[in-house]
Amino acid sequence: MKREKFGSRLGFILISAGCAIGLGNVWRFPYITGAYGGAAFVLIYLFFLLVLGLPIMVMEFAVGRASQKSAALSFDKLEPEGTKWHWYKYGAMAGNYLLMMFYTTIGGWMFLYFVKMAVGKFEGLDAEGVAGEFGALMGQPGLMALCMVIVVAACFAICSRGLQKGVEKITKAMMVLLLVLMIVLAVRSATLPGAGEGLKFYLLPDFSKIKEAGLMEVVFAAMGQSFFTLSLGIGAIAIFGSYINKSRSLTGEAICITALDTCVALIAGLVIFPACFAFGVNPDSGPNLIFITLPNIFNAMGGGRIWGSLFFLCMMFAAASTIIAVFENILSFAMDLTGCSRQKAVLCNLAAIIILSLPCLLGFNVLSGVQLLGEGSTILDFEDFIVSNNLLPLGSLVYLLFCTSRYGWGWKRFTEEANSGEGIKFPKWARVYVSYILPLIVLFIFVQGYWSMFNK
Repeated sequence: MKREKFGSRLGFILISAGCAIGLGNVWRFPYITGAYGGAAFVLIYLFFLLVLGLPIMVMEFAVGRASQKSAALSFDKLEPEGTKWHWYKYGAMAGNYLLMMFYTTIGGWMFLYFVKMAVGKFEGLDAEGVAGEFGALMGQPGLMALCMVIVVAACFAICSRGLQKGVEKITKAMMVLLLVLMIVLAVRSATLPGAGEGLKFYLLPDFSKIKEAGLMEVVFAAMGQSFFTLSLGIGAIAIFGSYINKSRSLTGEAICITALDTCVALIAGLVIFPACFAFGVNPDSGPNLIFITLPNIFNAMGGGRIWGSLFFLCMMFAAASTIIAVFENILSFAMDLTGCSRQKAVLCNLAAIIILSLPCLLGFNVLSGVQLLGEGSTILDFEDFIVSNNLLPLGSLVYLLFCTSRYGWGWKRFTEEANSGEGIKFPKWARVYVSYILPLIVLFIFVQGYWSMFNK
């Protein structure tokens, strides 16, 4: 079966960015920034994005492009004879499925909140009423399941149309709309009375805030976010390398994608922080920021129903772009391993993802007694922990070692693939760093994840 290809370079960049641009940017990034002191945290995060995220992204792309396969077969194709690198394909496949087991539920919430905001469901509610809406939703597994199924079915329907006609065409439109809407919202937020304090908090570094939170805590949060936001380590990005030709070098493409991903995260902060300060709301109020705090702010804002609808439309696009990208990966696993048609892969995985997503949404009601990470935790927290604290760092370590070790694919083959084509080349001087120092940093992130989890 001939491998499909992207119709354009822009399609590749926007879709790869779409995979990276998700709730990590517009949901997780702002509240982590709020919790760890604003602009000072942003600077540390940008540093780690460059020194951690970028090299690993180039490696994933290189493995994908050289093998012309998804993570299900890429290691089989490139590994030296007799080695066992291909065992990691099970970790990569598990990572993609696990990510969708909770991401689809949150995607369903975004869809529901967009509808609720658009029809004026929050108008006239006080702060307690808005919080009550979210609390009531957590107790309605049927409604959550319906929204999840709508999101899953819509995203698989897009993937079923093929790479160019479905995934590329729709994701390109969504990404352009997302960027335009985010900029419009940021301008509106920055022009609110009293927004200046929020801009100052977000854009002027205050290093005393880092001291308050604890330097190592802040550094680890910045490192972890740089992994989470780019979806590295589970082959979710590698698949798009397999859909491109060798006309462009991969480092330049990875820089474009990382810059786009970062822009969306930074603009999300420009939407949220000025609005929070303008209405006297604490900006570090966790995930509740999106579902409770912001609807309250839109309620208090002139034309809030319109601005709120636009915001949740952005959130929906951000979630959908990642879901479509990971679904494309999951379909590619099925097609690579079994040789089945795209349509058959869609039908089988549609049923599988819906069933696998149920424990997460039932974890807020019927299965709320299942608290695998301790009192007060949910099944979503557990699934997120497995992906974010285990599969992403360990998978990144596998890609790093595979691309630099003489027992793997090796530095020479990796750099030949990464540097073929026009554009910025992967620097030769980085060899010692990516071969010895970066694996240790990734290992530290993995260990620190467990340390933080069990020493709260």
